[in-house]
Amino acid sequence: GPAGLAGLLPVTAGGCCDVPVTTGGCCDIPVAAAGGGPASAAPSVPSASADLSLAMGYSPEEIKTMGNLGLGCGNPFADANVKPGESVLDLGSGAGFDCLLAANLVGPTGSVVGVDMTPDMVSAARSNTRAALRDAGLPASLISIRLGEIEFLPVPNASVDCVVSNCVVNLSCDQPRVYREVARVLRPGGRMCSSDVVKMVPDLPDHLNTAEALVA
Repeated sequence: GPAGLAGLLPVTAGGCCDVPVTTGGCCDIPVAAAGGGPASAAPSVPSASADLSLAMGYSPEEIKTMGNLGLGCGNPFADANVKPGESVLDLGSGAGFDCLLAANLVGPTGSVVGVDMTPDMVSAARSNTRAALRDAGLPASLISIRLGEIEFLPVPNASVDCVVSNCVVNLSCDQPRVYREVARVLRPGGRMCSSDVVKMVPDLPDHLNTAEALVA
């Protein structure tokens, strides 16, 4: 795949979830500077995010990619077998980390769509991915970041070869609908590769059955 997407806008040590914002708030990741170049940033990914990402199965080179929040629970690309020229959809695309990894796999003849429900994440992912693609000499159209919910994907029918997701589906209150949406957008023969958490015991303790606990 094309080189040069790693390390352009390393994640800074941020707040509660490192959501990139430009006007303050709880979180802190650099986005593309107004002048068009990468924003100034720390020279490396924070050790906590790096350690978590390595433990999840990402390579040392992959974790240098911008937008690495270290908030997943695995590496959805480990078994996705993404090929050059394919179309990839990332559910819950965050700051653009997995979208950039997907772009590196599909190359300039492929396409990547990221969907996130938070405007701050969408704004930052757009800035991060555009900066990375520009600096790598790749078209901005390679990655499309869209505001939306994974239960109502803003993606046409039968338009995606592979759907990836990293610890996002478990956060949905209507997971069957998420999978129906995935089936809708996948092309015939398409596939989904998701890294997620599942409940392995029949009954959870009462203190874990509250709405707050289920989304914590």
